[in-house]
Amino acid sequence: MTARAEAARQESASGAGSMLRMRRHPQSFLKLILLGFALVGLPLIIALVNNALSIDRLADHSRKAVYQAAQIAHSSRALADEIATMERAVRQTHILHDTSLLEGYFRAHNKFETTAASLLELSLHAEQEQLLTQLQSSEASIYQKVSALKQSPEQLRDLIDSFVLLRDSARTFATVGYALIEREVDEMQDMAGYARFTVGWQLLALIPFAILLAFAFSVRIARPIRQIDEAIRNMGQGELSKVIRVDGPQDLVYFGERLDWMRRRLLKLEEQKTRFLQHVSHELKTPLTAMREGADLLAEGVVGDLTEEQQRIARILHSNSVQLQRRIEDLLNYSALQAEKAALVKQKANLTKILDAVLQDQNLIIMSKGLRMELSVPEIVIDCDEQKIKIILDNLLSNAVKFSPPGGCIRIWTSKTAELAQLDIVDAGAGVDEADREKIFEPFYQGRRVLDSHVRGTGLGLSIAREYALAHGGNIELVARVAVGAHFRFTLPIRDPDEIHE
Repeated sequence: MTARAEAARQESASGAGSMLRMRRHPQSFLKLILLGFALVGLPLIIALVNNALSIDRLADHSRKAVYQAAQIAHSSRALADEIATMERAVRQTHILHDTSLLEGYFRAHNKFETTAASLLELSLHAEQEQLLTQLQSSEASIYQKVSALKQSPEQLRDLIDSFVLLRDSARTFATVGYALIEREVDEMQDMAGYARFTVGWQLLALIPFAILLAFAFSVRIARPIRQIDEAIRNMGQGELSKVIRVDGPQDLVYFGERLDWMRRRLLKLEEQKTRFLQHVSHELKTPLTAMREGADLLAEGVVGDLTEEQQRIARILHSNSVQLQRRIEDLLNYSALQAEKAALVKQKANLTKILDAVLQDQNLIIMSKGLRMELSVPEIVIDCDEQKIKIILDNLLSNAVKFSPPGGCIRIWTSKTAELAQLDIVDAGAGVDEADREKIFEPFYQGRRVLDSHVRGTGLGLSIAREYALAHGGNIELVARVAVGAHFRFTLPIRDPDEIHE
């Protein structure tokens, strides 16, 4: 019950974690891009809508102001004209004593009232409305007097002076109207200036904000892509130990999980390949040792004297068995490197003596090909694993011997500084093809210029040599193309790097 409850709790926690991740991240990469565009575009859209509304309000206010100004100006002139018409009709009636002429006065009065009523329907300022009311009152008082004296034209003389005051009131009303129109124009200019200021401020504030949002979302979008690219590059370079984790939308997180599954699968296949190489190498080493010893016994004449032809065949058997044994040892060394079992046992050693031992081991094949050796190797003492350094030099020398033509010359020289020992080896072959220079140290890669021989190489020699060099804190590199042959340079610290750090 306890184990079952614990499993249920872990499953619940896992489900809760998944829900939390889903809330934190968008469900898909497309949704993340759309969300980014929406958040980047939304402030700009809001600013555009706000500016459009401000401009619309300004235009509407301007339209109303212009219409009202035009109406006030037109009506003010109309009032003045009607007042002049009424005064003229009263003067003519008084002078000519013709009451029928007052008909023009009454028509002008009706038009005056209509115009004044239309002005009152406008949104006038308080000062304008007060002046218009006083003007109407004065005109109504004159109208009552004219109506009462219309049968007595001679008495209208006293009313003529009242029209002077009425004209002055109409002129004052028009002047105030024009002043208020100018004030409206000033207000509209202020509104336009404020609208320009608002638009400029919004642009200065929102454009950097939108750029900042765009940059943030670009980083958010690019991050999982960069993680996926790094994971694929690591797998391509054989770095399978690092766990692949992708942060971002759920579909890219799922893609990262599938890549991690592929990494684990490749790692398992690599382990199976390493175990296979170990088993096959060990299985081959025992019978090969017996074949080599048998060839030695035959060549030494233990079982009886051999003819010259038989001696030659025995030497060929011995030489090829040695080469096969070296290939198998390469496979074993490579398997040990892959399984991280190649621990270093360091001690003081003489690099020159190690090179002499390697030359002695390969003396037979060097003599058979008639190769000349140019050596300049002063004694250098280093802290190293002597067996591993011997394997490095053996692989470099065998590679030079293999690609040098019969009668060629192999040059080897050493030098040292305060911290590094350096060994250079140049063969007499055709050199490394330009297309192979980047891959020459990869496992099982043999390059385009492969020589015909009874025993083909495994392509592991340079790879193993470089791994051992790196384990010592040194390196092996292919130097830029020389006139003839391939030039390899092996560098190694004089002292143990661990002691230097201490």
